[in-house]
Amino acid sequence: MGEGQSESRHRVQIPPSKPFSKSLQSSLKETFFPDDPFRQFKNQPISRKIVLGLQYFIPILEWGPRYSFEFLRADLLAGITIASLAVPQGISYANLANLPPVIGLYSSFVPPIVYAMLGTSKDVAVGPVAVGSLLIASMLGKEVSPTENPKLYVDLVFTATFFAGVFEAALGFLRLGFIVDYLSHATIIGFMGGAATVVCLQQLKGILGLVHFTHSTDLPSVLRSIFTQTHEWRWESVVLGCCFLFFLVLTRYMSKRKSSFFWINAMAPLASVILGSIFVYFTHADKHGVQVIGHLKKGLNPASESELAFGSRHTGLAIKTGIITGIIVLAEGIAVGRSFAMFKNYHIDGNKEMIAFGVMNIAGSFTSCYLTSGTFSRTAVNFNAGCKSAFSNIVMATAVMITLLFLMPLFHYTPLVVLSSIIMTAMLGLIDYNGAIHLWKVDKFDFIICVSAYVGVVFGSVEIGLVVAVVISLLRVLLFLTRPKTLLLGNIPGSMAYRSTEQYPAANNVPGILILRIESPIYFTNSNYLRERISRWINEEEDKLKDSPVTDLQYVILDLSAVGSIDTSGISMLDEVEKSMGRRGIKLALVNPGSEVMRKLGKSKFVERIGGEFIYLTVEDAVNGISFMLHSHKFKSIKSEDVNIGNNVV
Repeated sequence: MGEGQSESRHRVQIPPSKPFSKSLQSSLKETFFPDDPFRQFKNQPISRKIVLGLQYFIPILEWGPRYSFEFLRADLLAGITIASLAVPQGISYANLANLPPVIGLYSSFVPPIVYAMLGTSKDVAVGPVAVGSLLIASMLGKEVSPTENPKLYVDLVFTATFFAGVFEAALGFLRLGFIVDYLSHATIIGFMGGAATVVCLQQLKGILGLVHFTHSTDLPSVLRSIFTQTHEWRWESVVLGCCFLFFLVLTRYMSKRKSSFFWINAMAPLASVILGSIFVYFTHADKHGVQVIGHLKKGLNPASESELAFGSRHTGLAIKTGIITGIIVLAEGIAVGRSFAMFKNYHIDGNKEMIAFGVMNIAGSFTSCYLTSGTFSRTAVNFNAGCKSAFSNIVMATAVMITLLFLMPLFHYTPLVVLSSIIMTAMLGLIDYNGAIHLWKVDKFDFIICVSAYVGVVFGSVEIGLVVAVVISLLRVLLFLTRPKTLLLGNIPGSMAYRSTEQYPAANNVPGILILRIESPIYFTNSNYLRERISRWINEEEDKLKDSPVTDLQYVILDLSAVGSIDTSGISMLDEVEKSMGRRGIKLALVNPGSEVMRKLGKSKFVERIGGEFIYLTVEDAVNGISFMLHSHKFKSIKSEDVNIGNNVV
């Protein structure tokens, strides 16, 4: 009696049914609100809810009142330090995007202030990014020449920035950040490495002092452009470029060897700009083939909302460019923020970051800025400089503002070759060959995705590389969905544990019982495969038993612990498998189906068809129960034979 009660207590239960509205609400909450952002609003008065709502969407209202003088001192030092990097980088990346250099400085003024108010990271420093600059130049430059039609080109850049911001903010507000997850780690490593290689190749124009250069980004076009103009190479520019490249790489190496020297690497670009400008000014190198920036307009960002090309025939191109570049720089910015948040043991909200980046770029498009995001180089300097909050971005923006108002004439003699050297040095940090080696050691398929992205970018175009990598990643996801793993389980000697015989070769099979585990949800995409695979397992097991004195296969146990959900196609598959096995004299048993799976199996009457007593909580329970039934059946058969023999004798 007690034993029967114990068995019933441990039987797998069908969970109580929920109304459809509640089920839908629960599913939507798990999909879009896994972090439960509304938890803090529970049981709060209206006034408090308004305050919490403002703090949620404008984080500076939450940490601002707690800001201290100690934090201010640290952020002042960090902000001034990253400003020394932001000024030359802004000019360099604007040059990379084929934009007037001053737009790079504009983009280091307004966006950081917006991010400081809306961002959740204490460490991220925002500004123009190299990969985004390259994407804009390559995608827009194909249809609109920045030299022949500079006004339209700049307008399209602002328009693309606006749509990038709208797209990023929409992802955050609609909590669709999982879309960015389709850019896997392997994809980003390969794409960033390829983009960095392409950017370095493009900078050979400045290093070699070439005036005319291809707008294509693929390796064959760049090499063709370089070696068909050998007569245009300027040795003065080459020597100057190599000297500054060596200096910047050396300072980067020193800061990596000893973290306390981070300021050397941070100050090196600005020092290069100053030294290069002084050299050109006193030697008149600009008269001997060394190209310089020239005149830069003083003043703060002019309004540009009227410049957005909404009615242009190229608006579609601007939308496409904005969405693609928005996704790329968003993935980079969030990855940078999460990496540095991990070092300081705090959490950043991905959806709030998307909103911050989106609003930042929308505001930027109205104030003569182009695409900005969190950059690894600036953030690393900000982190090493000891920043305490996002206020360091405001300090950096203030320093850039002073530069825009008073210091612009000082950059007149800055040689372009120095800007090329700065960009090339920054790109070295994006070529993560150690990450690629790690992928090769851990997961060969991820390595193939990484290499595909790299080759696509370097030998095709930035868009081709991105598309190839994403397509291969999606094919891999589809492969996992349509070809899930099914494992043969056995008993580990000396224990009651049942594990994969592939992982534990010493695990023993149970006579007369085949134990299989399905390691994925069961959907229409994989139900046919699973039916065929289970049939194959049964055929292989029966072939083994033909030449063995062991009893025939009588039971198949399916461990459904890893099956999180099932659809009607999956239920039909189980039904067909059960009927097919029944015709062969084999009984089906299930182990530990989850609540959703059990609910659907119950509603479809599948539980009634196989019998609730054949659904077990653990594999151990299933094996013990079935073994008992097998022995009981064998005992009854032997007893029946003895009775028949006795009757015959009589």
